[in-house]
Amino acid sequence: MSQPESAIADAQAGGPSNGTPEPLAKLAARYGLRRAIARPSLLVYLRQLWERRHFVMTYATSRNVSKYSNSALGQLWQVLTPLLNAAIYFLMFGVILGASKGIDNYPAFLITGMFVFTYTQRSVSGGAKAISGNLSLIRALHFPRAALPLAYTIQEFQQLLISMGVLLGLVLLTQEPVTLLWLLIPVALALQTMFNVGASLVLARVGSTARDLNQLLPFIMRTWLYASGVFFSIEDRVVGPNGAGLPQWVADIMYFNPAAAYIELMRDLLMQTHPARPYIWAVCVFWALFALLGGFWYFWRAEEKYGRG
Repeated sequence: MSQPESAIADAQAGGPSNGTPEPLAKLAARYGLRRAIARPSLLVYLRQLWERRHFVMTYATSRNVSKYSNSALGQLWQVLTPLLNAAIYFLMFGVILGASKGIDNYPAFLITGMFVFTYTQRSVSGGAKAISGNLSLIRALHFPRAALPLAYTIQEFQQLLISMGVLLGLVLLTQEPVTLLWLLIPVALALQTMFNVGASLVLARVGSTARDLNQLLPFIMRTWLYASGVFFSIEDRVVGPNGAGLPQWVADIMYFNPAAAYIELMRDLLMQTHPARPYIWAVCVFWALFALLGGFWYFWRAEEKYGRG
C-alpha cells in the first residue's frame, strides 16, 4: 500500500492504532505529504518555471497572434499605435506648445521616446491583469503563476522586435548615421526587458487582490508618460534658461525614473545629436536587477494566494 493510501486508511480508521483520531497535520507529516498548492522553495520554483518555458512561449505567441485577429490591419496596429501617438504628440507639443525648441532632430527624439515607453507601458499594464484576468486557468491547472506575467512581457517583446525595425528605419530617415553604438541596442533592450518583467510581477501580485488597480492604471501610466521626458528634454525644461531654472540634482532625480532612464539610453545609442549621459547605464542596470530580483521574490511570496476567493 502506498503512503497516500496508508494515510487515507489511517485517517478513516481513526489513527494507526485505531484509537483517538490523529490530527490531519500530524498524519500528513508522518507520511511525508504536503499540500498540492504549497509554495515551493525559490530554487524549486525557478526550476518549475524553466520546465514550463515552452508553455510560456506558446501562450505568449498565441496571445500575440489573436490580439489583432479581429481587425482589418492585424499585427500592423502594434506599429501604428505608437506612430499615431507620436504624430499627435508632435503636433501638440512639438508644433503648438514648442517643446521641440532646442532639441536637435526632434522627430527621432520623440519617436524613440514613444516606442521605448510603449514597450514598458504595455508590459506593465498586461502584467497587472495577468492573475486577475486568468483565474479560470489558474484554478484549473497547477503551474508556477509567474509564468503568466512573464508570458505577457514576452508577448510585448515579440511585438517590440517588429517595432524596432520600424524605429531604426525612421531614425535613418531623419538622417541620423549608423554608429558602433547601435551594437549596444540589444543590451539596452535586455536591461529594459528585465525591468519590465520585474515590474509586471509586482503589479500582477497587487492586481490579484486590488481589483480597482486596472481602473487607476491608465491615470498612473499617463502621469508616468508626462514625467519621463518622452516629448520634451528633461535637462532643458528643468535646468535650462528657458525652463524652470531648477538645480541640476532635480533633473538627475527625474532621470532616475526607470522609464526616463531607458528612453535616454536608447536615444544615446540611436542619435548622434543627443547629448550622452554616461551615468544612465548605471541607472538602467540598477533598475533591471532591482526590479527583476525584487519583483520575482515579491511575487513568489504570495504564490499560494493566487486564484483564491
